[in-house]
Amino acid sequence: MLSDLLAGSLEDAAARQSLRPLAEVEVEALARTPALDALAALAPTDRVKIIAEVKRASPSRGPLAEIADPAALATQYELGGASAISVLTEQRRFGGSLADLEAVRASVSIPVLRKDFIGEPYQVFEARAAGADLVLLIVAALDQPRLASLHELIRELGMTALVETHSADELARAIDIDARLVGVNARNLSTFELDPDLFGALADHIPAGVIRVAESAVKNADDVAHYRAAGADVVLVGEALVTGGDPRRTLADFLAV
Repeated sequence: MLSDLLAGSLEDAAARQSLRPLAEVEVEALARTPALDALAALAPTDRVKIIAEVKRASPSRGPLAEIADPAALATQYELGGASAISVLTEQRRFGGSLADLEAVRASVSIPVLRKDFIGEPYQVFEARAAGADLVLLIVAALDQPRLASLHELIRELGMTALVETHSADELARAIDIDARLVGVNARNLSTFELDPDLFGALADHIPAGVIRVAESAVKNADDVAHYRAAGADVVLVGEALVTGGDPRRTLADFLAV
């Protein structure tokens, strides 16, 4: 599944590049207002922090929410206390777009993450051009040289990489490139199976000074508390917020753990 998602995302990026060459997107990226400091926004405190996600669908669950106005939803997330907003920009299976990211960036004052299957520099430049402050890198989708080069490009553009892992080996690879924001995804992106205890099994291997993000398998405040007790500084939440009816109330419950 992961290889198919990455291939589809790269095909779509190539189609966009045929219409907007890299040189043009690079000029737009460099002309943007500097990216917000995501590491400062997500730095550990005595309370858990939440990255709230704008997510219409997923390969595992299918359609989740229509989200006709992603900017309005992101505003509710910010008012509810989210520390950053994640925006799915993958179109084929998640129903997202860079237009969603641009709309969210224009509506909130907190960092915005481009969540997609990133494998080429063009996608990093278009993320910055659209206003992203963070970019997701999935270790399992990239060989080490490509992971390192994309991580460095993200840093050079003033953004922060959220480096996502799913095993001790992948975590070691993230540490090897000096990732400062490391996620552990409870969902295996090859099988889509969930392991809510994976974060706890890997958390102690994340060095001091690295921000620890728990991803997936959050249905309620008990799940957030489970991650917090295991050492999560930040929890990324998508489905529970877009399907819960009142995102601000749901966020309040999550932030109260």
